[in-house]
Amino acid sequence: MIVRGEERVLVQGITGRQATFWTERMQAYGTKIVGGVNPKKAGTTHLGVPVYGSPSEAMEATGFEVSVLFIPPLAVRNAALDAIDAGVRKLVILTEHIPVQDVMYLLAAARENKVRVLGPNTAGLATPGECFVGFMPAFNDRVFRPGRIGTISRSGSLGTLVCLNLVRAGFGQSAFIGIGGDAILGTTIRDALEDLDNDTHTDAVVIVGEIGGSFEEEAAEYAASMRKPVVAFVAGSASPAGKRMGHAGAIVMGNKGTYDSKRKALEEAGVRVLATPSDVGGAITQVLGRC
Repeated sequence: MIVRGEERVLVQGITGRQATFWTERMQAYGTKIVGGVNPKKAGTTHLGVPVYGSPSEAMEATGFEVSVLFIPPLAVRNAALDAIDAGVRKLVILTEHIPVQDVMYLLAAARENKVRVLGPNTAGLATPGECFVGFMPAFNDRVFRPGRIGTISRSGSLGTLVCLNLVRAGFGQSAFIGIGGDAILGTTIRDALEDLDNDTHTDAVVIVGEIGGSFEEEAAEYAASMRKPVVAFVAGSASPAGKRMGHAGAIVMGNKGTYDSKRKALEEAGVRVLATPSDVGGAITQVLGRC
C-alpha cells in the first residue's frame, strides 16, 4: 500500500498525546490531514483541522481516502469498522496488542469492502518528498530521501536502519511500507512487493524480513517473476527455535519460518540475501548495474 501526497488523511483519535505529536509532524511534512475523530470533542478544532464525531461525519465533510488509527487496542475493531462503513479506501492501524479475533473480524470486513489495510502493529508508511502516515521519521533527510528504491519492512526500526544505509550509499526511497510485526496482517510482504512492482516510481526493492511466519517465502514466489531486482535482509539468523524474538509474528515452530527456510526460498527466487543491513547500498548498486 502506497499513499500519495494528494490523498486526504483522517486521524482517528487525533486529540491524544501521541496522535497530536505525530499529526503535527505529518502536517509539517506535507501530509494532507483533513480532520480528526473524537466523539467527545466533536465540533472543535485541533491542530487547525476540524474534529468530527465519527468517520461518517468526516467523510461527508472531507471525502478522505486514508484513515490512520491512534486508538487503544480494545477500541480498534469498532473504530476500523466505522471507517470502513464510512467508505475509507486505505486504513493504517498503528496499534499493537489488539485481540486476534478483533483483527480477523476487521480484516474480513475490509476485504469484503475492498479496503486496503496496513498493520496492525505497524510504524506506518512514507512516500519521501510527498507525505508520511504513522510514526515514520520521514522528515529526517539522513534516513528518508526521495528516490527510486522501494522498501518493505516488518520492523519499523530495522526498516529505518536500512533506509539510513540506502541514503548513505547515495540512494533514496520511492516508498517505505511498514507492514507490521504481528502474525496476522492486512498487507503482507507479497502484497507490498506487488504494489512496488507495479509502481512506476520504483526501480528496485529491498525486503526487510525476520524469522517466523511464511511472509518471506510467499513473497519469494512472486519475486521470482519480477523484472525489477529485489534484495533482502532477514533478521534472526541466530535465534533459538520456539522462542518469540521481538514481534508477535516472530516465532519459529519446527522447520517452518526459520532463517534458513526463508533465505533458501528468497535465493532460489533470484533475490540477493544480505548478511547485514549495512550491505544494502552495495547490493543495490550491483543489481541495478545488471539491469
